[in-house]
Amino acid sequence: MATIREKGYTHWDGELVRRRFAWWPITRTGIQLAFKKKAFRFFFSGGFLPAFFALGGLYVSERLEDFQALVKSNQNLIKIDPGYFKSFLVNPGFLFMIIIVLVFAAAGLVADDLKHSSLQLYFSRPLTKKDYLLGKLSVIAFFVLVLTAVPWLVLVVFKLIFAGNLKFLAAYPWLPLSILAYAALLAVFFGFYFLLLSASSRNARYVAILVFTTYLFSDVISGILGGIFRTPYMALFSLRANLMQAGAFLFGRKPPVAIPVYWSFAVLAAIAVLALVVLDRKIRGVEVIK
Repeated sequence: MATIREKGYTHWDGELVRRRFAWWPITRTGIQLAFKKKAFRFFFSGGFLPAFFALGGLYVSERLEDFQALVKSNQNLIKIDPGYFKSFLVNPGFLFMIIIVLVFAAAGLVADDLKHSSLQLYFSRPLTKKDYLLGKLSVIAFFVLVLTAVPWLVLVVFKLIFAGNLKFLAAYPWLPLSILAYAALLAVFFGFYFLLLSASSRNARYVAILVFTTYLFSDVISGILGGIFRTPYMALFSLRANLMQAGAFLFGRKPPVAIPVYWSFAVLAAIAVLALVVLDRKIRGVEVIK
């Protein structure tokens, strides 16, 4: 009579190898998925329009004799300083354009994982909670930096090329650092802002609505409270106002609202901390301890 053997689970005796950049596949996948969306590609391309307009202004500033009629009608085109870069980068329209781009790229970063119960899959691999968050944040940082730091640092180079000398950089040697600092600020803030809202729902479309509603409603609340209490400090309730305050400071310009700039930095930092706490609680229950 043949022996009947029961086949059970075999214990794995291998060694778990942890990669140095374990978060990179998450980032790469997030970027690839964003570019597959037609609407995203359209708005992402539109995000470079301000840089093209600014490039035209830089060219005109160095070729005044060829654009006399244009210069007479708009004298601002010939004054190239950090304020010129700030007028494009620290601009409500440009900030809103970044939000539109990120809605298509980042609204579902956490929401889709919650919807499809994918977190168990993530943490069944040699992946930590830190790797997961870093991978998701890097997706947002990539798009923000590509729309801000990259083109505007290139514009500084074009300014030097058009001028044929280094006088502009000698006059404002800190301008590239201002651009990098502002780009980093946007990348960090929008990273935590989008992940916070993305973790609040399993529906990416609802998250997109929540992103716009929160951003615009903060302006409305700020305006209402400002009208009631008659104090500029009510601007701290506006996400847009806080970003513009911080941006103006980083470019060495006068803040648009007469309140200490450190309050705006404190508000933005508080939102980032809140996001970190919420995300930590959201993914704690499914992490696999290895």
